[in-house]
Amino acid sequence: MAFKPNYNQQRAERTRLKQARKEEKLRERQEEAAKRKTDPDAPDDLDNTEEPA
Repeated sequence: MAFKPNYNQQRAERTRLKQARKEEKLRERQEEAAKRKTDPDAPDDLDNTEEPA
């Protein structure tokens, strides 16, 4: 083994990647929410149990 493992650096890298994934998910959710707010005529992805008569 050339070098001792640097556990603090490895943990920091994992934490950074985890935070980046969280931020990406949050950004996508915010974009979807903004899109729904600006386009009220767009069909929702929710289950609509009512059938048009």
